[in-house]
Amino acid sequence: MPDPPVPSSRMPHPSSRQKRDSPMIAPTPPVSPSSLYPPTPGTLGDAAPRELEPGYGAHYRLRGVLHSEWTKLRSVRSTTWSLVVTAVLVIGIGILATATEAARWSHETVLRRLTFDPTSLSLTGLLLGQLAIGVLGILVMTAEYGSGTIRATFAAIPNRLLVLVAKTAVYAVVALVVSEALAFAAFAIGQLILTGSTPHAVLGQPGVLRAVAGGGLYLAVLGLLALGIATIVRHTAGAISAFVGVLFILPLIVQALPTSISNAVARYLPAVIGVRMMTVHVGFRGNDAPTFGPWVGLAILVGYAVVVLAVGAWLLVRRDA
Repeated sequence: MPDPPVPSSRMPHPSSRQKRDSPMIAPTPPVSPSSLYPPTPGTLGDAAPRELEPGYGAHYRLRGVLHSEWTKLRSVRSTTWSLVVTAVLVIGIGILATATEAARWSHETVLRRLTFDPTSLSLTGLLLGQLAIGVLGILVMTAEYGSGTIRATFAAIPNRLLVLVAKTAVYAVVALVVSEALAFAAFAIGQLILTGSTPHAVLGQPGVLRAVAGGGLYLAVLGLLALGIATIVRHTAGAISAFVGVLFILPLIVQALPTSISNAVARYLPAVIGVRMMTVHVGFRGNDAPTFGPWVGLAILVGYAVVVLAVGAWLLVRRDA
């Protein structure tokens, strides 16, 4: 008679029993990230990307952009240093020029005394201050290109012309206020040094107020010309090189030309226009080259700045940042 079967000592595992006794649970489908966060305009989601609505980003007004550009200009150290250098050059060189003339006035020739212009002498520093104020105008545009923040600016404000208008307006106001203040300060200090030893000028004399105010206007418009060059070049070193070439190298090239050509071309140079605007007495010497009147020269200089800024604006909207 066969032996009865012996029960197996291997008992079912509790987990297998629990799986057998518990009901079946359907697996949870994976959650798409796009279902948690709705797609925003211009982003890719599960659905087809939506097109930007017409005028998207156009809610930025000129007032807000102006405030933004003013914040940028006053918060960077290059602005402070450029303005300090401009003040040192304009006032410091004016003091040096007038003090030197006052010391040697008794030994000057008759021709020098007849052609002496105390107003122009006290404003001599403007001829070097134009370089510092021009560098500031260049940095207003190229500093953002150098750091790469210009991409963030254009991403926040897609209207590039609006950005350029705001930069130009903010810089123009700062340059005009600073230039006029320095011109009148240099004139006042210079005439104070000349008083007692040499002939001096006062604002009430014919042409003096025009020369002092014109010197400040010349400096401000020249800064706008530098800003336009920077908009075209988009590189700090290149823009400064071009600006220096226009101010200092181009006159040397024109002087090397025959006299008939040089006299005809020189009157259109920005440096010659600036000297004429700061001069009260003109035409005493026979070798003086013909120049435009002060206000005609200023109009020509403004035309230069407008043309260069227009070319820069045209390139700004057509090139990548």
